[in-house]
Amino acid sequence: MASQIALKPVFQKTDFTAPTRVPATSLLQVEELSVSYGRQEVVHHVGFDIRQGESLALIGESGSGKSTIAKAVLRLLPNGASASGRVLFERQDILGLSERRFRPLRGRDIGFVPQEPANALNPVRTIGSQAQEAAALSDQADPAARKSLILDTLAKVGLDNPQRVFESYPHQLSGGMLQRVLIALAILPRPSLLVADEPTSALDVTVQKRILDLLSRLKEDLNISMLLITHDLAIAGERAESLIVLKNGTVQEAGRTSAVFSSPTSSYARKLHGDVPALNPSRYATLRDPGFDRLGNKGKTKISVNGVTKRFSVDGKILTAVDNISFSVAAGTTHALVGESGSGKTTTIRLLLGLDEPETGSITVAGEVIGSRDVSSLRSVWRHLQLVYQNPFTSLDPTWKVEQLVREPLDRFQIGTRQERAAAIRQALTDVGLSEHLLQRKPSALSGGQRQRVAIARALVLKPDVIVLDEPTSALDVSVQADIVEVLLSLQAKLGLTYVFVSHDLALVRQLAHTVSVMQKGRIVEHGTVSDIFGNPKHDYTVSLLNSIPSGTAGTSIPPAARSARQKEYTA
Repeated sequence: MASQIALKPVFQKTDFTAPTRVPATSLLQVEELSVSYGRQEVVHHVGFDIRQGESLALIGESGSGKSTIAKAVLRLLPNGASASGRVLFERQDILGLSERRFRPLRGRDIGFVPQEPANALNPVRTIGSQAQEAAALSDQADPAARKSLILDTLAKVGLDNPQRVFESYPHQLSGGMLQRVLIALAILPRPSLLVADEPTSALDVTVQKRILDLLSRLKEDLNISMLLITHDLAIAGERAESLIVLKNGTVQEAGRTSAVFSSPTSSYARKLHGDVPALNPSRYATLRDPGFDRLGNKGKTKISVNGVTKRFSVDGKILTAVDNISFSVAAGTTHALVGESGSGKTTTIRLLLGLDEPETGSITVAGEVIGSRDVSSLRSVWRHLQLVYQNPFTSLDPTWKVEQLVREPLDRFQIGTRQERAAAIRQALTDVGLSEHLLQRKPSALSGGQRQRVAIARALVLKPDVIVLDEPTSALDVSVQADIVEVLLSLQAKLGLTYVFVSHDLALVRQLAHTVSVMQKGRIVEHGTVSDIFGNPKHDYTVSLLNSIPSGTAGTSIPPAARSARQKEYTA
């Protein structure tokens, strides 16, 4: 176990001290791994090797087997599941170990960073009390030394006030802070291998970059090996030395990252590469741009927001959520609102929909003023202004069938006869690429992409002029996301729809939108066409957002203008 001890020096109160490098050897070897749930085999003869101090990414869509493989390595498969093959950790087959013999390895030698920090942490216990469990796996026996180790680790993962974090409950911390807490808990015992399951999927792009930078720094400074689970090929390309591309539990492509990126051999890997927005900024240009060229400069203004301010009282303090913002959207075009959580995007959308009233300024949609909370006075506006929510898994009533979900807006506005409504429903489904045979299914019988298409059909059935898209693809895999984007742009070209697109994914904004407003702390700090903002950003905050877009190649950034010496990385 001498090599294991060398990988686990005691924390110092200064910066990370890199351990002495040793020649790279295989730390984790997976050979012919197959996993079954009952009689159904979901992972088929998967093999890979992770060397000491290196990282490997498992790439694929939902259902590809990524997380199942990680659970097999961690011995966390649910009851009824079985695994065969070999998983060698430090040359020991851990699949053959009893739970009693394997348990000391989990946490101490093999760390785990789960996907959802809000679900991974106990909401009724402080961070400190939960960190004590991880610290118990370290070599520190003294309680005071353990607390010092915890505070030191919280500081090392970039949490500014470790004592406050130690005393806080999970709900008192932001998503980015919670993810850093999970990383701190995982590295407290100084593991040799870190398994990170979609560690940034729910985070803003800048927070995502900081978390990934942190993981990369920990890997280098502590000589930790990493198994990264992700559906984003661009992230994997930046952060891993090797890639395994999975589909339906089968390896489609495997090799060093540079080779997979430069010349993928499988059709699935090539498709996955083509579906990643960060790697294909101009993919939809021919579908998106003709309408903008025709209407962007000549078309009528569909939405006008002028000098709008909105404040809230929170715990006796006045919070300015939206501060004197102005923008306009031409008919038939897409305008994006981008910025980190807390920038004011959601409040702006609520004001636009008439769900909140501005304190100052005015909002007009198709010439009608949005300014009253009187529902009856807003019905005519809502008839032409619809919303597609962020998460298709929660935005649709699980007890209703597709036919009921799409028909409800027609019923509420009492539009058409029964036959006309049935025809409108079928047309809406056709417009989003769904078959009529799905009409009698409930959301639970649909895939994520199908659910979001139903949500779009529900918004379309009233034949609105404006659709607000609130992070409409953030809960979807990149391949499904690509399908939804194509549907949205095709509908815009066909029907002349005007979109307001809210997103933290700037790579997707670059593909989809014509104009963009960058929001920070309630203000619009930059506004213009997507080509101008992405090609020549003026504000440091915009530069920081653009620098956070994964490029797929380590050491590069997007766009080139963001590499100018005059531009500095924004820090909150």
